[in-house]
Amino acid sequence: MSEKPIPGDTSNVAKAVSYDVNHPYHLNNSDSPGMTLVNIVFDRRGYPRWRRSILLSLSAKKKLGFINGAYQSPDLKSPDHEQWSCVNDMVISYILNTLSKDIADIVIYSKNAKELWDSLEQRFGRPNGSKLYHLQNELS
Repeated sequence: MSEKPIPGDTSNVAKAVSYDVNHPYHLNNSDSPGMTLVNIVFDRRGYPRWRRSILLSLSAKKKLGFINGAYQSPDLKSPDHEQWSCVNDMVISYILNTLSKDIADIVIYSKNAKELWDSLEQRFGRPNGSKLYHLQNELS
């Protein structure tokens, strides 16, 4: 016995969904966790150049707000939270993919992209940051 559609029933009809490509929580089809934004691997040398490359790449993708705090996590009950979390994780992946393994291992458990970025800035973004990082590692 086959079921006949009920007139006026739209439950099985595909609904068009529109996405705002300018929305900060938008991801393109080409975005993936394995994607490398810049061809520079940060290994404690050349932090200013690496930093500038990341900032330019995230700016081009309209994702700078995830590392500068402009796009903070919505409330857990917000309908936007899941999408924010997805994009935040993607930004974390972009950054991790440009770090040497030993640096990535240190920051991989950051709660969000801003925390990860701030940790890198604190460790390497000040004069002698890399030397201080080495000294701290040797002491611990």
